[in-house]
Amino acid sequence: MIRVLLADDEAMIRAGVIAILGNDPEIEVVAEAGDGREAVELALSHRPDIALIDIRMPKLDGLAATAELRRVLPEVPVVILTTFGEDAYIARALGDGASGFLLKAGDPRELITGVRAVAEGAAFLSPRVAQRVISELTGQRMNRGQEAARRVGELTDREREVLALVGAGMSNAEIARRLHLVEGTVKSYVSGILTRLEVRNRVRAAILAYEAGIVEPE
Repeated sequence: MIRVLLADDEAMIRAGVIAILGNDPEIEVVAEAGDGREAVELALSHRPDIALIDIRMPKLDGLAATAELRRVLPEVPVVILTTFGEDAYIARALGDGASGFLLKAGDPRELITGVRAVAEGAAFLSPRVAQRVISELTGQRMNRGQEAARRVGELTDREREVLALVGAGMSNAEIARRLHLVEGTVKSYVSGILTRLEVRNRVRAAILAYEAGIVEPE
């Protein structure tokens, strides 16, 4: 069972999200919060598998709540859920360590797909968000590619292979099947890659993989 903490200041939005997630028998919303501060408190008491957090909330907005959750509960991945798709929100959310970014205006199926993907250890961006990120990466690659290639070049061949699959959006289980490895071994590889590259999460590692040119956007 994937245990989810949901934080949104609008009760109707929370009800809608719960209804959508309820279509998957393996997902359960274990706690609801109406503001960012309450979200952090409930996360500490319930220890969910995933925190699904809106951006604009009172007391502590979703971006600040994400940063706080990554500090106090680094093992709990955060997925940002918002109506806002501006680049500034995307950049800050990813920089604060979010593992996913979903737009409320997106296909409801994306919500379930995103939650399941992050629960399995992958990163997930709504297709509209991914398009923005990839466009940004494509425009910056000439300036940043050399440094990214240098950092990635310090990895072993196997680590680069794993990193490329992380960049392709695969979960640990999918990578394990592709490379004929035990999932625990993949987790160890990913942890080591994040440490060696000095990045905070899989999303930042995936971006570095794009910049280094070891994985190409579709």
